This record gives sequence, C-alpha cells and structure tokens, in this order.
Amino acid sequence: MPLTEILKMALGSLGVNKLRSALTMLGITIGVFSVIGVMTAVSALRASIETGISFLGANMFQFAKFPINGGGPEGGRRRYELRRDITLEQAMRYQRLMEGAADVVCLKSFNHSGGAQAVYNGRKTTPNLTFGGTNEHFLTANQYAIATGRNLTSGDVELARPLALIGQDIVARLFPAENPLGKQIKVKDRTYTVVGTFEPKGQSFGGSGDSIVMVPLTRYLADFGSERVSINVATQAPSQAVYNETMDKGVTALRIVRGLKPEQENDFEVYSNDSLIAIFARVADMIAAGSFVISGIALLAAGVGIMNIMLVSVTERTKEIGIRKSIGARKKNILTQFLIESVAISLAGGVAGIVFGVLGGNGLALALNASFVFPWDWATIGLIVCTGIGIGFGFYPAWKAASLDPIEALRFE
Repeated sequence: MPLTEILKMALGSLGVNKLRSALTMLGITIGVFSVIGVMTAVSALRASIETGISFLGANMFQFAKFPINGGGPEGGRRRYELRRDITLEQAMRYQRLMEGAADVVCLKSFNHSGGAQAVYNGRKTTPNLTFGGTNEHFLTANQYAIATGRNLTSGDVELARPLALIGQDIVARLFPAENPLGKQIKVKDRTYTVVGTFEPKGQSFGGSGDSIVMVPLTRYLADFGSERVSINVATQAPSQAVYNETMDKGVTALRIVRGLKPEQENDFEVYSNDSLIAIFARVADMIAAGSFVISGIALLAAGVGIMNIMLVSVTERTKEIGIRKSIGARKKNILTQFLIESVAISLAGGVAGIVFGVLGGNGLALALNASFVFPWDWATIGLIVCTGIGIGFGFYPAWKAASLDPIEALRFE
C-alpha cells in the first residue's frame, strides 16, 4: 500500500474523533508552550541586554551599599541595611585618591525618601520620577547625553546650586509648548532651575529612562538631608586593558576611606555591566530550568494520554484492522498507520504550543521593551521532541494493532 494512502487513512481516522484528538493534543500543547514561551521571552530579553541592563558607561564599575537586586528578601536585605552608609565625605576622599588612576568618578544618590513628582505652572508629572543628586560625570557614567542647555559643572556641585537636568518625559509633560531652559520647577517642594535636558533614553524592562530629574549632589543632600543616605560611586577605567587594575585600585581606595583593616571583609558591593549580565543570566537559567521541569511533567502526562487514546482506538477499530488484513494489508502497513496517527496528534499539539509560546513570550518581551524574536532552535527541538513522544508512546498501541490475528479480529464485536 502506498505511503500516501496510509497517510490519508491515518489523518481520516483522526478526523472522525475531532474532540478526542484535540483534547489529547492539549497536553502536548501545554508542555511545549511552557518551554517555548519562557525561552522566547528569555531570548528576547538577552537580545536587548546591552541596552536594557548595561546602564553603566564603558569600562565602568560601581560601588554601593546594597547589591544590584537590593539584597533580596527581607531576611537577606537586613545584613546590608546594617552596613555603614557611604558618606559624601568618604566618596569625595575616594575621588581624590583615584585622581590619575581613573578617568571619571561619578557620585550619585537617588530617591532616598520615596517617589518624586515635578510641578511647573500648575502642570504635574507622574509621582514616580527618578530623582537624585550627582556630579558633573553623570552623563558618562550612565550613558546619557545633553539635548539642550548644558551639563552640571564642578562649580554647581561645589556651590550646591539649585539647578536641574530633566528627561524628555518631563519636558513633554511640563513644557509642551515652551523652552524649559531657565524655567523653575518644583520637586518635593524644592525649587530648581532647569539648565539642561537629557536626550531621549527610551524604555527598558518596563521603566522609562526619560522620567528623571538630576540636581547637584550637594544641593540634593542639603535639601533632603544626608542622614541614612548612601552614595553610589561609579568609576571609569582609562581603557579595557587596565580595567581590572583600576578596579583593584578602586577597591583598595574605598577600603582606605572606609577605615577597613586588612582582615576585614568589604562592607560595600562592587558591580559592573558584566556582573549585571551574569546576574541576569543566572536568573534566566533558573527560570528555564523551572520551565523544563514543568514541561517535562506535562509532556510525560501527554505521552501517557496519547498511548491511552491509541489503545482505545485499537480496541474500537479491531474489526476494521481484521478486514484490512484479510484483503492484503501487511503488518507494517497497520503499524505505520497507527504510528502516523500518534505522531500527527503529537506534532499538531507541538505546533500549537510553539505558536502560543512564541506569541506569549514575545508579548511579555515587548511589554518590557525588548525586540520580537523567533527561537528557531527551541522550535526545532520542540518538534523533534514531539515526534519522539508520538513514536515512543504510540509504538506499543501500533504494534498491538499490527499484531492482531485477522481471524480473531474479524470475530470481534
């Protein structure tokens, strides 16, 4: 019997019981969806990691009181809260010690007293602005650029002038039809004169880089106090070749200004773009491992379901098998037909799982401002696994059907 004829018969048999076939496919669809959805989202996020996570400038490393994830759950965060703050005096002394060894030392502190809202002439921004103080090196350290006006200067920081740099979201909200330069805005009931605007930064991972107000660090601390405020210190090495050497010098310098003894551990965190990428990679691997476990269980259950349905199908079609054998159908023809049915159910479920997984994963990725991707490698693996499930769990029912005695099969009622 030609293979095309066997294929038509197999697909025709599936069409007779559409609901049963669809419910059997559902288990495969769920298992494949869980893997493809997660891996699509992770792949999309990895593709945008340079712009999404790499918020530090080139050859930059940063010291802070807390790790990048804030310290984790409350129990883990407590140990970091007990650390001493990095004070402005310590940060400025560190800056002096690093003269000649580093190109840039940026000092900054953000939103230590809750969310911020900017107000101008009766117009208001959203109450969740990024608001903080910094010095003249903020642009280099955080990959920003000036669109109009000027940057903060060392004189602005030294004299604690009430000046501000604002992002494009604030420009659009407060100054839709006028030049913001020279205008006075209020942030947390303090007045600042706008001297510059940042170029558009865009969104990354659900947050906007354009909803930002930065003022001189000394002005920020004078307005809102330095109690329980820790300064973040970002340092730029002269080149990638001396990056590690500069980081070692930076760690030594900060230990000196913190008064740490040789046997004492660092009471501060140090991280860079590479460390942030490594953190993301570890989280992504954990998520992927979890999705593999879930999908493995779902696929195993779906495979058992396929075997069960195929055994039921063999029982229901025993007489049909006997008739086909009596008119010349060979054992391999019956075996092939039932294997095709099993694989077709499995592959149809796999294709549906891939489609829904790609749509779901990219939906999440696009919500976090990552680009659309199609995980061809994972889709291919998914189809191969589905084929294997169809063959593996469908072989016994197919072999049972092919091994039926035609005389006994014809007697079956």
